[in-house]
Amino acid sequence: MVRIRVLVVDDHRIFAESLAAALAAEPDVDVSAAGSGPAALRCLERAAAEGRRYDVLLVDADLGGAVPGIRPTVPVQPVASVPDGGEEGTVDGISLVTGVRGAQPGVRTVVLAEKDDPRRAALALQAGASGWVAKDCSLSRLLTVVRGVLRDETHLSPALLTGVLRELTAARKHRTESERLVESLTPREREVLRCMVAGLGRKAVAERLFLSPHTVRTHMQNVLGKLGVHSTLAAVALARRAGVGPVDLTGDVVERGGQLA
Repeated sequence: MVRIRVLVVDDHRIFAESLAAALAAEPDVDVSAAGSGPAALRCLERAAAEGRRYDVLLVDADLGGAVPGIRPTVPVQPVASVPDGGEEGTVDGISLVTGVRGAQPGVRTVVLAEKDDPRRAALALQAGASGWVAKDCSLSRLLTVVRGVLRDETHLSPALLTGVLRELTAARKHRTESERLVESLTPREREVLRCMVAGLGRKAVAERLFLSPHTVRTHMQNVLGKLGVHSTLAAVALARRAGVGPVDLTGDVVERGGQLA
């Protein structure tokens, strides 16, 4: 029998224990639990290193910050624990979906939510989730979703479908407009924008691109003007919608005397 390895990620202990117990009763399901995003990522990394990758993650849409580790009361696989002092950093549910898609694209993620929210469901799908399911759904429904996403199915409730499609259409429209605005930038302005996305300030950008702070200021003003925004934060948000990523900070990618200016 092919077994399905499931990781439940939820910082509500009672819910996580109950769900783990229900899933563990299935003959073809092995289940583990983690109480936070960072703990889940460690579980995934350890499982991959041991050659026993998870198949499906069930992720709380409202996943919070660092909390004590969840320890299910049923006999399941080892559970990730969290130090008593908590963990550094937090990972919310949709951010975890994004991280999992990048690190282990073969793992399917399903978001568990307390209420229908077309906007957040659309964000989850864009992040790489294979489904958005109500926390109060039946066990049979959840198992159908778990097995379905392993067949590359996408699962949404009928009540959510219209709203999610509307959100995805609007997001595509905004992305197209954002891409058009970014394309209006010069190569040097795009490089400055990527530095802004990486969180670099004017001085850091100047040092990286071998420019004077005054020149960088001019480029930044031009970027804001061409993008039609009034702040760095707004420019970064627009850039991300257009698919512009941060400049690589691990090494110098722009040489002095380059042709980008």
